[in-house]
Amino acid sequence: MQTEACEDRRAPGLTRREFTTLAAGTVASLALTRQSSAQAAPGALDIPLRYAEDKRPATVALAGITRGSSDDLIEAAVQRAALAATDFTWLSRGDRVLLKPVCNSGNDYPATTDPAALRAMIRLLKEKGAGRVVVGDMSGVQFVRFSEDRLTGSTRELMRRNGMVRAIEAAGGALVAFEEAGWDGFYDERPRASASWRDPILLPKILNEIDHVILMPRCARHLLAGSTLGLKAAVGWWRHDSRLEYHHDAGTFSQKTAESNTVPTLLAKQRLVLTSATKVLTTFGPDAGHVVAPETGLIIASPSVLAHDMVSLAWLLQTRATVPAELKDGVRKDPNQSGLYVNFANRVVTNWLGGFGAALTAEALARYDLDRVWDDRVLRHGATAFGGVPHVEFVVIDRSVPEPLRAGLAADVALSV
Repeated sequence: MQTEACEDRRAPGLTRREFTTLAAGTVASLALTRQSSAQAAPGALDIPLRYAEDKRPATVALAGITRGSSDDLIEAAVQRAALAATDFTWLSRGDRVLLKPVCNSGNDYPATTDPAALRAMIRLLKEKGAGRVVVGDMSGVQFVRFSEDRLTGSTRELMRRNGMVRAIEAAGGALVAFEEAGWDGFYDERPRASASWRDPILLPKILNEIDHVILMPRCARHLLAGSTLGLKAAVGWWRHDSRLEYHHDAGTFSQKTAESNTVPTLLAKQRLVLTSATKVLTTFGPDAGHVVAPETGLIIASPSVLAHDMVSLAWLLQTRATVPAELKDGVRKDPNQSGLYVNFANRVVTNWLGGFGAALTAEALARYDLDRVWDDRVLRHGATAFGGVPHVEFVVIDRSVPEPLRAGLAADVALSV
């Protein structure tokens, strides 16, 4: 087991007067919206869940990795899991593939995507005949500020710091930082399930230039969203005006997260979701917290983002359960437990995106209480957006995952219907 230190830092970009005023405004807003906010979370939990009418199983491939294994062994496990999850018949020689990791900061894995997994996927795709393989993302607003007339920070530099650039170059891939295309390097698209989005979502134009997408998130806690897995990783596609609507209109935060994954381009081009979860960020998040490296770590791969996230969240909750109470109880250790803190943090993000006025008028964000997989509001909305809960079929690679672990994950994701 390993730990990564957490630090309490005042949000950058706020003056002392703004910080004090915003904190007071947050308290007042919570007082005024206490009733509606309190109803938001239970309302999501009232969503009736049912299995998808499509009885075909959603494959979730699992490969186990012994703690301390070399990068070569991790890469081999990643490739075996990918090959078990999909047969790659969708890939023709010369096709262009975009790998979408999570680079919300310059911090090391598991605060960001595992570079070893990224390197393995690039090499596998090239072996399978892919032409151009690009890796693209746009980092979190804490580190990259992007508007029509201003850009500060660099996703490329953050990827250099967390080791992704080295992995990409070693495997022969190319790097694309979405903000480098400029404000006009995005196009608008409306999700198929778009009840919660006021405006279309702004996506990078490179999505129109590639043939396939592979999503490569991480398994981690998240201060605002409870967890950050595959569905939440969609934020990295969006231009900052879409991110502003997401955070400002926070009453439908969970719905927007799920619905954003139903934009036509992703539905048509996303082939695989793969997470290296040999390490798990179990508290705080998304950039820091307590890291658990289980004795047997997991590679999780599925063509279905919903099936992937069901299993990835079960794994997050299982590893979080091993963390001693003194390391995860209390606002300083895991502020997700405080509705006041979560709402204030969302207003800080809204300030970075839209200014102080937007922060003060932002809707209250209800905190996430995640004790079980189906407590998760994003997953429940995702089940609605994608037409039901998928029928998960586990494929375990080379008996590398102990049967009690596989059975526990299966029980955690099952519905009582």
